[in-house]
Amino acid sequence: MKKAESEYTIFDWWKKVVFENFANFSGRARRKEYWSFQLVNILLIIIPYIFLIISVFSNRGELGAIGILSAFLLVFIVLGTFVPSLAVVVRRLHDTNRSGWNFLLGLVPFFGGLILLYFYFSDGSVGRNSYGNDPKRPHNEISEIGVVQE
Repeated sequence: MKKAESEYTIFDWWKKVVFENFANFSGRARRKEYWSFQLVNILLIIIPYIFLIISVFSNRGELGAIGILSAFLLVFIVLGTFVPSLAVVVRRLHDTNRSGWNFLLGLVPFFGGLILLYFYFSDGSVGRNSYGNDPKRPHNEISEIGVVQE
């Protein structure tokens, strides 16, 4: 049985991005979906990275068996979440009514990253925008009767 989004944990949001929206570059992703995905991704990357560093220091600069396993796991995680990471970034930008191509602002040293961070923290546009319905407030025709459209 599928849970309602209001009952999602951060791991449910991560699974939604990775398994349900693996390469979905259309539509919108709310802030909760984006930041939950990023947090779990960071945690998944830090754990093997710590084991890799411990292995290098405990074996006097050489990789031991745990280090090699950690390195393979790290590469597997990074490559496995690369496309979903791009997809959720594009959908997050869509939620703020911006093109996914704005992601290329990250190539501008220092200021590009700050501008993107501002976009990622910004609240999504209310209601339907150029990229789809509002994921935070699903479309409800009954509650919009009598509301003047701009």
